[in-house]
Amino acid sequence: MYSRLEHPPVSYEDYRPFLDPGLADQLAAIAQEMGQLRVLHLNSTATGGGVAEILQSMVPLGNSLGIETERIVINPDAAMFFQVTKKIHNLLQGAEGELSTEELDTYFGCIQRVADDMRSKGLTADVWFVHDPQLLPLARFLPKKEGETWIWICHIDLTTPNMSVLDALMPLTQDYDQLIFSQAAYVPQDLGDKVPVLIAPPAIDPLTIKNIPMDLPQAQKMVRAMGIDTDRPLITQVSRFDQWKDPWGVIDAFRIAKESVPGLQLALLGLSQATDDPEGAAVFKTVVDHAGGDPDIHLYFDPLEMPASVDEVVNAVQVVSQVLMQKSTREGFGLTVTEGMWKGKPVIGGDAGGIRVQIDDGVSGFLVSSPEECAQRLVELLRDEALSARIGEAAKESVRQRFLLPRLALDYLTVARTHVNGRIPAVSGD
Repeated sequence: MYSRLEHPPVSYEDYRPFLDPGLADQLAAIAQEMGQLRVLHLNSTATGGGVAEILQSMVPLGNSLGIETERIVINPDAAMFFQVTKKIHNLLQGAEGELSTEELDTYFGCIQRVADDMRSKGLTADVWFVHDPQLLPLARFLPKKEGETWIWICHIDLTTPNMSVLDALMPLTQDYDQLIFSQAAYVPQDLGDKVPVLIAPPAIDPLTIKNIPMDLPQAQKMVRAMGIDTDRPLITQVSRFDQWKDPWGVIDAFRIAKESVPGLQLALLGLSQATDDPEGAAVFKTVVDHAGGDPDIHLYFDPLEMPASVDEVVNAVQVVSQVLMQKSTREGFGLTVTEGMWKGKPVIGGDAGGIRVQIDDGVSGFLVSSPEECAQRLVELLRDEALSARIGEAAKESVRQRFLLPRLALDYLTVARTHVNGRIPAVSGD
């Protein structure tokens, strides 16, 4: 019912060159203080999606800091579980509809059996970080033992939720000691009066294959192997095929911009790896229809058809592209926005959710609300190299200061310390 995941070790010292000294020293100090504790992160998929990417780096970073840190991924026994949780995800982000009694029974029944399996195998930790709605009932079905701290982290956009589902699920948050949201706007009304809330936007890992510098010739070679002409301008959205990512609007914006930028190409890179997202293939088919066979619209869905690993391909395409987009209509936090900004690229994002936190409109990128507005910004950036360079430079510095993984680790550990402080053995100085 669950699996322990192993991740390659890292060295915290490799992160220090990217960080302001004050943050680096603060994180090292709090880690030394909490080094006697065992930390557990739990989520619903091993690969694919922003949460999985964060945890692939957060867990080895925790261990490199001297904190015993593990990651658990649940393996529900019902085939319908992820269809139900994807529906919950969509409803919480504002989709219409409701959950049936059968769907709720599947959701709660699977988590109950996961909890029973954890109890029977004696899974324990001092601090439990439980990520996203898929696992929200776990704290109720696996009551915490004395001395444990349970923290629920919500990564999705709850600005305009379907209230029937929100009202059904939010009481489960009261079984946690602490809640973490990516934005204050996502916190349901009055929730913070019942359980302490921390606002902590996600972050990217500058040491992963996806985010380390890649030479342009190497990137161009890989992109050419994907059928893209590197002698012509390229714009890209890296994002799973999902209704909230608006790939159809991206295509519409591309078509408008191409009227002013002859030879323009579009890549939609939505390589599917997430086991908890069963809708991707169906959305992809509608996007293929919307593209209408245009040879300048390059669509990618199957990782097995790529010339290299997913992370290498994403890195290469982002490096080669003149402009990157994330035209979401709902977005808890767009890691692909931050990835593009970290590469010094101008990014156009939908004026929604966490993208508003990432992009300072007109300074470190542009926020748009329609295909027409997106096309206008595309043309501006493609025609004005100085503007593109200025935006890209400001974007990279913004990420360095605000959205790198050690800052997120510091947020998590700081809030955990407030709950376990009385149980941390004193650390003697030399």
